[in-house]
Amino acid sequence: MKLFIIFSITCFCLLFFSSGRSVSDNNNGRIPPVRAVNLGGWLVTEVGKYLCAESGGGTIIVANRTSASGWETFRLWRINETTFNFRVFDGRFVGLNTAGNGIDIVAEVERPDATETFQIQRNPDDLNRVRIKAPNGFFLQVKTEELVSADDEGNGGWGDDNPSVFLLTISGRLQGEYQVTNGYGPLVAPQVMKEHWSTYIVEDDFKFIKENGLNAVRIPVGWWIASDPSPPKPYVPGSLQALDNAFSWAEKYGIKVIIDLHAAPGSQNGWEHSSSRDGSQEWGQTDDNIQQTVNVIDFLTARYAKSPSLFAVELINEPLSPGVSLDTLTKYYQAGHDVVRKHSATAYVVLSNRLGPAEPTELFGLVNGLRRSVIDVHYYNLFSSIFDSFTVQQNIDYVYNNRSAQLNHLTTSNGPLIFVGKRSFDDQEEWVAEWQVSNARKEDYQRYAAAQLEVFGRASFGWAYWTLKNVNNHWSLEWMIENGYIKL
Repeated sequence: MKLFIIFSITCFCLLFFSSGRSVSDNNNGRIPPVRAVNLGGWLVTEVGKYLCAESGGGTIIVANRTSASGWETFRLWRINETTFNFRVFDGRFVGLNTAGNGIDIVAEVERPDATETFQIQRNPDDLNRVRIKAPNGFFLQVKTEELVSADDEGNGGWGDDNPSVFLLTISGRLQGEYQVTNGYGPLVAPQVMKEHWSTYIVEDDFKFIKENGLNAVRIPVGWWIASDPSPPKPYVPGSLQALDNAFSWAEKYGIKVIIDLHAAPGSQNGWEHSSSRDGSQEWGQTDDNIQQTVNVIDFLTARYAKSPSLFAVELINEPLSPGVSLDTLTKYYQAGHDVVRKHSATAYVVLSNRLGPAEPTELFGLVNGLRRSVIDVHYYNLFSSIFDSFTVQQNIDYVYNNRSAQLNHLTTSNGPLIFVGKRSFDDQEEWVAEWQVSNARKEDYQRYAAAQLEVFGRASFGWAYWTLKNVNNHWSLEWMIENGYIKL
């Protein structure tokens, strides 16, 4: 499976090449060969020096940094198997200086076009050894610390003494729906997604849910579902039909449905599950973007308002602070609530608390003025270093003491309804793996599951487990139930 990925291209000893040939130092010795290192999506050139979008973008590309940070980070937008755009810190794209000599490399435009499109050519005998071909037909090279140009002819083989040869390593990857559909392409992706949608969740799963004491499902959807059957590329049609099927099965088995806008246009947190293209967080930056999101909520609520199973609409999942400001989120939540009410007087409107630096009660003032509204909070005992050394008992104590106190702080007699929208019993697996305690007893998992059920069961609106099915056993409620780790 080919997926869109973020690369780290590390280029050593490319300093002061003027003709594309190797040079000698003052002692008539060869400059050390090109080397590669995995640095999380950074472009690096010359020993100890990094490629950098000067000022974060808007001007030239240089090769003079001794350490790497945001300005030295480049993200690749995959166009096809060999063709990419390079995006820099401020969101602009690397390209040719068409206003100048046409060969210098700059990062000045906000939308990529032909002059911002590069090919990565691989050595067939060593796929990590590459050249970067610019749209003018020449290859990138570093001439000085302040000059990166596209004027190398790409001759001279793939040896270490060739300044147009780079070593490439894959340093990280996103694996969301954007990457899956973009990677498979327009011919194969529709087949892959159709097979997934028709087999991963089926009617028998709703029967299982009903028989095991659950009364609702929270269904994550992406913003492109509102454009089905003609979603914007690279997304493919079919997700709307899958959601229609879910409502039919929910009605048959008496299951409530919470529609959750998990992926908003532009990505509200930069993570793969919000379908970020390259890890950027761009949701809510313009009024048009907010209105586009409101339109998605309008579409979904109008479509399912008459279904007896429509229980709630979650306006957005896990907006991340500080990228999403409280003012922006409040503006959107007010508009989203109003559009739900346009179609349904009974459906609850769920407002997700911001992740990151944010006050847990910051939405209380807004929610108190919105009818049938709920605040969604997410608790995990694994995405923080404080849990790295926790024992089984310490995890259990943390739930009874800290999580209970956090929930009590939100759950007041006159306060809003509280929904624990995600919960997982997998934190033991995380710390067990780190401590190499492979023999944690089944009873330990059972005790921890019981602790979370007891504490999160106090949430005034309820809770939702993430998720019904997962390749990691303790993230899968189905597996936990069938194997006796949890009893509802």
